[in-house]
Amino acid sequence: MSSLGTSKGILEIAKFGLYVTIPIVLMYTFANNTKNLQKFMGNRSYIVYPPEAPRPPSPEELREMARELARKNNNR
Repeated sequence: MSSLGTSKGILEIAKFGLYVTIPIVLMYTFANNTKNLQKFMGNRSYIVYPPEAPRPPSPEELREMARELARKNNNR
């Protein structure tokens, strides 16, 4: 640490302290008060999915439709 000098050493220690303190303070702020988290998350727009489309027919319904088409084609 002697090569850094005393003022640079103190600055590095202060920066490290901030790097460690800021995430801890933010975690404490949001984890202990869920209203803060809800306010923060509520202001952000996330993925909005389109409404669900009608479901495709089941395999049994498809087989029945194929049988009906075959009957119609055979009757002609």
